[in-house]
Amino acid sequence: MFNHSFSPFLTLSPPFTLSLSLSLSVSLYLFLSPPLLSLSLSLSLSLSLSVSLLLFRQKHLRPPLRSLTVSLSPCVYLYLSLSLSLTLSLSLYLPPPAPPPSVSIPPSVRPSPPPSRCGHAPGAPEMRLRNVSFLTVLLFGLCGLVSLSWYTAFSSSRGDVVDIYQREFLALRERLHSAEQENLRRSKELNLVLEEIKRAIAEKQALRDINRTWSSLSEETRLKLWNVSSSKNVLQLPSIFHHLPHLLNREDSLLPAVHLGQGRTGVSIVMGVPSVKREVHSYLTDTLSSLMSELSPAEKEDCVIVVLIAEADQQYASSVADNLKRLFPAEIQSGLLEVVSPSVHFYPDFSRLRESFGDPKERVRWRTKQNLDYCFLMMYAQTKGTYYVQLEDDIVARPNYFTTMKNFALQQPLEEWMILEFSQLGFIGKMFKSLDLSLIVEFMLMFYKDKPIDWLLDHIMWVKVCNPEKDAKHCDRQKANLRIRFKPSLFQHVGTHSSLAGKIQKLKDKDFGKQTLHKGHANPLAEVTTSLKTYQHFTLEKAYLGEDFFWAFTPVAGDFIRIRFFTPVRIERYFFRSGNIEHPGDKLFNTSVEVLPFDNIQADKEALTEGREKTPKYHRTEDGFIRIGNFQNGIAEGEVDPTFGPLEAMRLSVMTDSPVWVILSEIFIKKAD
Repeated sequence: MFNHSFSPFLTLSPPFTLSLSLSLSVSLYLFLSPPLLSLSLSLSLSLSLSVSLLLFRQKHLRPPLRSLTVSLSPCVYLYLSLSLSLTLSLSLYLPPPAPPPSVSIPPSVRPSPPPSRCGHAPGAPEMRLRNVSFLTVLLFGLCGLVSLSWYTAFSSSRGDVVDIYQREFLALRERLHSAEQENLRRSKELNLVLEEIKRAIAEKQALRDINRTWSSLSEETRLKLWNVSSSKNVLQLPSIFHHLPHLLNREDSLLPAVHLGQGRTGVSIVMGVPSVKREVHSYLTDTLSSLMSELSPAEKEDCVIVVLIAEADQQYASSVADNLKRLFPAEIQSGLLEVVSPSVHFYPDFSRLRESFGDPKERVRWRTKQNLDYCFLMMYAQTKGTYYVQLEDDIVARPNYFTTMKNFALQQPLEEWMILEFSQLGFIGKMFKSLDLSLIVEFMLMFYKDKPIDWLLDHIMWVKVCNPEKDAKHCDRQKANLRIRFKPSLFQHVGTHSSLAGKIQKLKDKDFGKQTLHKGHANPLAEVTTSLKTYQHFTLEKAYLGEDFFWAFTPVAGDFIRIRFFTPVRIERYFFRSGNIEHPGDKLFNTSVEVLPFDNIQADKEALTEGREKTPKYHRTEDGFIRIGNFQNGIAEGEVDPTFGPLEAMRLSVMTDSPVWVILSEIFIKKAD
């Protein structure tokens, strides 16, 4: 507390204070009499002693002694020092006792006293005594006045310091109280989290125990127990577990085991394509190529194609998904294509099915599993778009099929129709409103073991509109209002080997009509040659002139199709399409598009390099051709760099052996203006 009043003194060390006092004493000695010298020396020593005691009390005393000395005012130390100083000065000046009587000495013989150092007369001791007494009283009063002033200032500052300390103490107490409250709140939160963790662990352990017990029960017993456990509800709502009680065995039985795609939603049409393993040939990639090649960029943003790999063999499902990811990476990345596969626990035990309608057990198993596949696909797709179209994995599509379906659906009264048919075969090209899928799925689940899907759909419409008291013709007229047919058909069945083992089917939709197998264009005059072996009359010359398509046997690495112009010509863009609607799989794979510039060395060099570093922009072959493009999903298209100048020739080069024949159904080479 004394730091505020004596901070100038506390900054001085005791040795320095003592030196200052001695210096003051020496200065006074030069001008004052010895009594004053003793007084000044005493005052200096008292000041040094006071400050030294204060410093010593602050730094070196133990806590008990320090608390004792702190209670004393600094003025007390000063008074003690001043008292000691006055006592010392008076003791130094008191006149000596009277000398004993002695023999008188004649004045003539007595030596004369030396003159005073300050010029006083030799016989003036009484005068010095009076001066010293007066000076002592004056100094004592002055010191008392100074001490009283210091004490008053010290008391005032002490009160201010006490107020400051009280405010700081109150603020500290508030902070401690707030910290204590926050600590209690955090402690409660941690206790709640700990209780939740304990409860979750207990529930998980209990669920494991229940699953062990549950698995050992029969399906009928499990369903009864499930109904009893749900009896707290007044009304018992039907669910998928009533029809498929085996799903209660596993929590993940309704989750896809394989899932590729971006989860696109909010589109106009969702197209479902179920696919199973076929023993002879798979048409899936050809079907997807046909569906996606007939979509415009805007249409690709307004639809989703969902492929269901309906196999319990997870290794096979993963291999098919990986193959589709390799063949259609852009479509999967953009969200146009999604691939899913049901869990192995989704399917029931098919060995317990009973035969019906004279079908063998294998066919009953096949149609039962097919119904469940349709249900899984519809449940997955119902929240993605406005309409759902059921397709198969062995079809081809008409050009502009997407816009045709969408416009036809929008033209229908909203509440009138239930099914729009865009193909007359089986379950191909059937459109439903997504809002109706829940009803259809539930009806199919009730009778999935009894009848095939097309019969079940007919029964749904019979239940909705047919009057048992009316005849069959009246019923057919009523069902026709729910089931509306569009002609011509937009999808054609091309598969020969059915998903049912050993079954050969050559179903064709007669309403699909004769399709254009090639498309002609007015191309620049040129000579066309090829190393491929032509099939029958489907020559390359006819394809280039737009009269027919080119059809050849299986290509091998090194085969080519060359177009040499009669006169060099500037080309703006090119388009080549392989395969057609009847043979969508006869495509060119791993085939490059190459050009040969005509005698333009400088432009050739500029086109082959790019940027300041002159990095290669195109690859040049050994015979001088420049590679500018490749076939993707059977199509090659692009623009020709104008720096090439006039071209002498173009060439399609096969890089690897192909497993199928090849059809070139469209050749379009556009000249630059």
